Parts: sequence; C-alpha cells; structure tokens
Amino acid sequence: MIRTMAMTKDQQLIKEFPLEDIKQNDYEWYWVDFNCPTAEEELLLDTFFHFHPLAIEDCLMRLQRPKLDFYDDFHFFVIHKLNEETLIAEELNIFVSDHFIVTFHKNEAAEIEKVQKFLEEQPKYWERGTVFLTYQTIDKIVDSYFPLVYKIEDHLNALEDELTYQSNVNAMQIVFEFRSDLLHLRRTILPMRDLLYRILSSYRFALKKSERAYFGDIHDHLAKLTEMVESNRELTADMRDSYMAMSSSRMNGIMMMLTIVSTIFIPLTFIAGVYGMNFDNMPELHGHYSYFIVLGIMLLLALSMLALFKSKGWFKLFKP
Repeated sequence: MIRTMAMTKDQQLIKEFPLEDIKQNDYEWYWVDFNCPTAEEELLLDTFFHFHPLAIEDCLMRLQRPKLDFYDDFHFFVIHKLNEETLIAEELNIFVSDHFIVTFHKNEAAEIEKVQKFLEEQPKYWERGTVFLTYQTIDKIVDSYFPLVYKIEDHLNALEDELTYQSNVNAMQIVFEFRSDLLHLRRTILPMRDLLYRILSSYRFALKKSERAYFGDIHDHLAKLTEMVESNRELTADMRDSYMAMSSSRMNGIMMMLTIVSTIFIPLTFIAGVYGMNFDNMPELHGHYSYFIVLGIMLLLALSMLALFKSKGWFKLFKP
C-alpha cells in the first residue's frame, strides 16, 4: 500500500493523492510511504522515482545495518525499528531530499502513522520540511525502544529481589532469556547510536543549528538506552554469578556432609569387617559381652569423630 502526503504552495496539507499528481503539481514537499508494498509497487522506486540502484537494492535485500548513504540528489537512511513481541529488528528505509521524503518498509510501522497524525494536528510544523519529518520519524522509532528496555529492567529488578536457590531453581533460565532479549536490543541500539553520530558529524548532510539540536537529542536518547542495556546486562551477569556462587556453596556443603558421613563410617566399617571374618581363633567372638563392647566402641568412636568435626567448624560449612 502506498500512502501520500504533501504541503502545497498555499500552505495546505493534502493526503492520499495519486503519485502522478507529484509531477503535475509543484509541492513545497511531499511524502510517499511504501507500507508493506507489493512487487509492483516496489518497482516504482526505479520506474517512478529513479532512485539509485544500490539504494533500491538495500531496500529489497535482507536486513541491512543502520547507515546513511549520500547520493547526488537525495540522502538514503537505513533505520531499525524493533518488533515489540520478538524484539527482532525490522528495517525502515528513508529517501530524503529538500523537496521529498520517501519511506519504505516491508513491515507495519506505527511510528509513520504517529508522525503523519502529528503533522495533521500541528500545522505550525509544516514549513519545517523534510529534514524535520526525518527527525520525527527517527525520534518516534527511538522512543519506542524505551518501553522495551524499561520492561526488561523492571522484570530483572523484581527477579533480583526473589533470587534465592530455594525459592527459584529455574531463575537462571529466566535470566538467560532476558540476557538474550538484551542482546537483541544491543544489536539494534548501538548501530543506531553510531548512525546518529554520523548524521551529526557529517558535512554532506547539512543541518541547521536548530535541526542539529533535535538530532543531538536523539543521540542522547540512544546513549542513555545504551547505558541502560549495558547496565542490565551487567545485572544479569551479577545475578548469574550470584546464583552460581549459591549453587557452588550448596554443592560444597553437600560434599562436606557426605565426606563427614563417609569418614565416620570408614573405621566403623573396618571394625565390622574385622569381626565379620569368622575365623575360629578369634577369642572376642566367644565373650558373653563382646557384641555390646564392640558396639559401644563403635558408638564412642563415631561420637568422638563428630565432636572433633564440630570443634573444627565443619558443620558450619553445610547449609541445607
């Protein structure tokens, strides 16, 4: 589907006009949005607009890295938006010149609709032109990152408060899922931050002082998002390390208890083995109280070893 919008010479905003009107009318600026275009509509990038083949190829190929390319009569942006459900990046392409902006995206982009609705409600911004429309589009996309990061951050903070070995043995699975989500965010936000830095530092994409302030604000948002993502990744790493430390401590306690039990039973097993050989010449076997004496010795030996281990603090290492 192709959506159109333009500002006329007499400062009127019109929508949904045929593409042929672009050549017949001298608009101040016009906006053509290719929303989930068909194969026939994709051909218009070449047959109607005559964009550079490399830019068209970037639109039609698989996901490209966020970038800014300069051509003779337009600038070409590759922007990444995020799917709210899967956190997978989706590409949005923008062709910009002084008199037009053409957006191309194979997935639904609510941000485009928000910008167009904003323009309808705010006539005072119509004269700011295509660079302002580009700013608004990128700004809305970057703003959509924040709820996704905040959502993960809130979940991690809640999980950190509940993270104990006993209460949640599946905590690490949840932590690794969030870590994977943060990786998806990081792969999108960092290239977008680099793109905004290039926009601000490029002499070919000439920005007025007021326009530079707007794009600088987007860069600041991306820098903040980067810090939040990195902070949350460090939090997941700390939670992972804490869980592994708790698991290691618990395992050490279990091994300590097993060692104590085994150590106590080694001499008892030895005594039982000696008197279980059934040789004829074993005088102790014929004593009337031999059985009780041996059991007493074994009990005394076990209690003595328990007392020794307790005095050395071995039981403090065991945490059930």
